[in-house]
This record gives sequence, C-alpha cells and structure tokens, in this order.
Amino acid sequence: MDEDLRDGIRDALPLHLGIVPFALVAGIAAIDAGLTPVQALGTSVVVFAGASQLAALELIGENAPLVVIVGTAVVINLRMLMYSASIAPYFAKYRQRTRAVLAYLLTDQAYALSIAEYRNAETDREPWRYYFGIAASLWVVWVIGTVAGIGLGAGIPDSWGLSFAVPLVFVAILVPAMKGRPQTVAAIVGGGVALLAASLPLNLGLLAGAVAGILAGTLWEAGI
Repeated sequence: MDEDLRDGIRDALPLHLGIVPFALVAGIAAIDAGLTPVQALGTSVVVFAGASQLAALELIGENAPLVVIVGTAVVINLRMLMYSASIAPYFAKYRQRTRAVLAYLLTDQAYALSIAEYRNAETDREPWRYYFGIAASLWVVWVIGTVAGIGLGAGIPDSWGLSFAVPLVFVAILVPAMKGRPQTVAAIVGGGVALLAASLPLNLGLLAGAVAGILAGTLWEAGI
C-alpha cells in the first residue's frame, strides 16, 4: 500500500471509534423513519452527510415535504462550500474525475486532518493519496456502521420506539462543537428559534432554526 495512503488511514483511526455509534444511530433512525433496508443503506452511500442525514431522516419520519427535507440538509451542509474553497487549491492539478471522487468523500474530519497536514511546511505527501486514505476509511466505517444499525433497527419491535436516539446524537455532536462564542451563539439561537418555530406548518421549524443559527454565529464571528 502507498505510504501516504496508509498514513491517512492511520491518522483517521482515532476518528473511527467516534463514527461507529453515530453510524449505528443513522441506520436505526432510517428504519424507524419507515425506510426499507435498501433505502436506509442508500442514505449513507449516496448522501454520506452525518448531521444533515440524521436531520433529513427525522423529517422523513414526520412526513415533511421533500422541499423542506432537501432544504434543511442543504443549509446544514453549507459549511462544505467553505471547506471546498479552502482545500481545492491542493487538488487543482488532478483530473476532474479524481476531484469529483474527492469531493464526494469530503467530511469535517477529512478536511480538518488534511488541511492541517497540507499547511505543514515540512510535508511532502501527495495530497490526494493522504486525503483519500482518511476520507475513504471514514466512508467504509460509516457504511458498515449503518448496515449494523439497519440490522438492529429492523430487529427491534416498533413498540420500543427509537425516536429518542436522533436527538441524543445531536446533543452528543453539539456539546463538543461549542468551543467558542460563535459556535455557542449559533447553538443557542438555532435551538431557540427551532423551538419557537416548532408549530410552523410543513415542519419548517428545524429549517428556520438551522438558518438562524448559522446567521447568528456568522454575524457574531464577524463582530457585527
């Protein structure tokens, strides 16, 4: 195996442990939302988007309109535009097909580890190989975890109710992310707006909260 590829996989290993329970809940939540096992697996293989994936699954379970489901997922994933703009110069020399694969695998973790390595003046790694080692290994763990979650979800009686799992996972994601004032402001404003707007038709409360949280965090960071 190529050394840069192997090092990417090695550096991502600590992250795999944190992704497994998240992926399990994604699989369980998909079944709880009424998706078939094939559809549930498709959400992880095609979407591969963590938080926005879980948000979409919750809205699917509530029979929200498609435009609301897609809109919510897009808003939550807007940060990927910033990641892409930041990391794109390191991949500019590669073919479009290669860049498309790398874009599909982009996640918070893959971006953070890769950009830190690229900005190291002493590194001589081949950018796409190191990134691919990180991102592809995360994808494999995510899909395997989802399959395990689908198996668990399909075997649990409906009477047990699994709707509590998604909010718990969001709390687990949110708390560690609140490392500074902009993130804290975004969480508080977003959560508050979502609660206040919970009675809006078409399940628009979550989308309103996501937009409000992003705007509040951005404005705070800009000092406005």
